[in-house]
Amino acid sequence: MPDRTYTAIGLMSGTSMDGIDVALIHTDGRDAVSFGPATTVAYDPAFSARLRALPGDDDARENIADAARALTSRHIEAVDLFCEKFDITRENIDLIGFHGQTILHRPEEGRTWQIGEGALLANRTGIPVIDDFRGRDVAAGGQGAPLAPAFHAALCAPLPRPVAVLNIGGVANVTWIGAHLDLRGGDGLRAFDTGPGNALIDDWMQAHGGAAMDADGALAARGRTDDGVLARLLVHSYFRDPPPKSLDRDDFAAAARRATRGLDAADGAATLTAFTAASVALAVDHLPDAPRRWIVTGGGRRNPTLMAALRARLAADVVTAEDLHWDGDALEAQAFAYLAVRSLLGLPLTFPTTTGVPRPLTGGARHLPETG
Repeated sequence: MPDRTYTAIGLMSGTSMDGIDVALIHTDGRDAVSFGPATTVAYDPAFSARLRALPGDDDARENIADAARALTSRHIEAVDLFCEKFDITRENIDLIGFHGQTILHRPEEGRTWQIGEGALLANRTGIPVIDDFRGRDVAAGGQGAPLAPAFHAALCAPLPRPVAVLNIGGVANVTWIGAHLDLRGGDGLRAFDTGPGNALIDDWMQAHGGAAMDADGALAARGRTDDGVLARLLVHSYFRDPPPKSLDRDDFAAAARRATRGLDAADGAATLTAFTAASVALAVDHLPDAPRRWIVTGGGRRNPTLMAALRARLAADVVTAEDLHWDGDALEAQAFAYLAVRSLLGLPLTFPTTTGVPRPLTGGARHLPETG
């Protein structure tokens, strides 16, 4: 297809399972990106709980199919609300990038599962949809994650490098962009999941008082890190394994529950917060060069205690997305809008240096609205 600028909407429901991020961008699918509006549409608590309870196995396919339809309906409503809120004409939207909801990620078994019905979303919105961004990568032997590095590279092209983008959602992942970058083959790009992000902290808060998160890192700030517990958590073989590598939200959950048993609420929050920061610091050993700057995105950037822990452990400048005039809440949704355009153009989404796929690989499945 000839070079042109596309207008795309990205939809992201992440491992926090608390709502849908919606964002619009204009891009050529390569190095030109400009931002449009963005918003978040929250799930009601009952639906969030329903998603968290979904098992990722074939025995529950009927329940999962019902949840997938309900999830898609909420994404349709989110697009409706977005277009109404920002006075957007649907005919001006070329494409929707629809991530869906991950309920299982086991790339070592060749399995990844994101629920959501792209065809239904296309038919109800009248806009072409691209979904299933991970499937082709995993089928080819890749990790299927992280998926945002190509987008990060486009955003960081004008910045001094090497630079790292650290996304702290339920799981934390890093994109390293080197001085010499070529997105045709992934040269100058490295990416992998560093370890836990917010998930263990959120689960701890749920179990110790019912809060959804440690707002502003306040509980962790009142506690003390148990260095012995932290040391036991960092023994996990994942941190020694070379990338590419990726995680499921709950890969550290059982070990964390065992290790933190007996800690009071504040000390547990402090120790799990330190665990996230320490695992990021260990990731530096797997990068070609130490980053000059770390740009933190995702919900973790809103936790001052976690940000302070990162600054204490990383020998570099640590800033938030907003410090660069990015929208840290919208970044993942923007990434899937960008990846949808790359998919439409047949450009690579993943690379040997980001997911371990054997060669640069495009991906995604396209759904056109039914006509007539």
